[in-house]
Formats: sequence, C-alpha cells, structure tokens
Amino acid sequence: MFLRVAIILQTLALLAAPITAGLLLTSPSGRVLHSISAYGVFTAALLHLIVAILLWRPGRGSPRTALYAAGFFGLTLAQIALGIAAATTLHVPLGVLLFGVSVLQLSRLPAVRRQPS
Repeated sequence: MFLRVAIILQTLALLAAPITAGLLLTSPSGRVLHSISAYGVFTAALLHLIVAILLWRPGRGSPRTALYAAGFFGLTLAQIALGIAAATTLHVPLGVLLFGVSVLQLSRLPAVRRQPS
C-alpha cells in the first residue's frame, strides 16, 4: 500500500510540472512555481525509492521494484540537471517519458484486495 501511495504522489507531482512549466512561459511567478514542482517531483521520486528499498530489503518484495525506483530516481536527477542547464530540447521529452513511466508503474501494481468484514 505504501508503494502505491508513493507512486500516486510521484505521478501527481509529474502532472503538476508541465502545468507550472506553462506558467513559467506566461507569468513572472512561473519560475518559482516550476521550481517548487521540481522539488515536489524530486521528493516524490526519493520517497518512491525509499519505500521500494524498505519493501525489498526485509525480503517482502522483488528487487526489481527497487531497481525500477533507482532508475527512475536517476532519470529524475538527469531531468533536474537538464532543467538547470536550460536544455529544453532534452528536458521536455524526458519529462514526458518520466510521466509515462510513472503511469506505467502505477498500472502494473497489483490491485488492492479488500477483506470482507
């Protein structure tokens, strides 16, 4: 369940980033808002990585989940570096890829089963 929450937060943060990028182009306060959304994406990706490692290490989960989270976190760091370098030619497509991968990760999680009361 914690993994599901972490990936949902990550996906929502990634959804907010292009919205604030649009504000970056049209509003004077857009840079600050896009920076805040970037910190949100970083925090959500880090939370996802921590949860995946905590599920994997005690033997309760697959190491594959932790590897995917680590790869995603690495791509997030690359995304941040490209944004700081103002390399929009790579920054924008990588952002779209990150959002797609996050939605894919969310769709591959097993369904939550409710116990009858």
